[in-house]
Amino acid sequence: MKKTLIASALLAVSASPAFAAAENYIVDTQGMHASVNFKINHLGYSWIVGRFNDFSGNFTFDENNAANNSVAVTVKTASLDTNHGERDRHIRSDDFLDVSKFPEATFKSTSVTKDDDDEGEYVVKGDLTLHGVTRPVTFEIEQVGAGEDPWGGYRRGFEGEMEIKLADFGIDYDLGPAAATVYLEMHLEGVRQ
Repeated sequence: MKKTLIASALLAVSASPAFAAAENYIVDTQGMHASVNFKINHLGYSWIVGRFNDFSGNFTFDENNAANNSVAVTVKTASLDTNHGERDRHIRSDDFLDVSKFPEATFKSTSVTKDDDDEGEYVVKGDLTLHGVTRPVTFEIEQVGAGEDPWGGYRRGFEGEMEIKLADFGIDYDLGPAAATVYLEMHLEGVRQ
């Protein structure tokens, strides 16, 4: 009887939310409830905005221990889309992304820490590989929400932005000083596995 009570107590403790394990999610690109976007300044007058139409990703989330969190995203660079065919062909060329030589760009986190000042916000550090160059980057992400979906699954979503310098990744085509920085956005809705 004593062993049964101890076993029941251990089971109840391990099932409680405070001891919940990290959850694994696949980014929902099937239903396109996610996007990888970018913007770059055009001559200091406006913004060119685009996206990558073909990408995949996954993330692990532990609400109680941010050190267990991680994210990985792979982008097919040829899927770049700025809604202007001639410009897209130029960006895909060896002047910029050189998609025939570098068909993928990847991001893989190396650490995630919780922002103590803002509930639901995290600082993600990781390695971004673009144009054959891998460099450490940091960006802030925010949890948009989580819960059950209408199809019997459970979803969780985040959004974040990072800034990168094209020259840091070996892209030295001169677009002028206003266009030295690209702003990358990720909107990732994942389905719990």
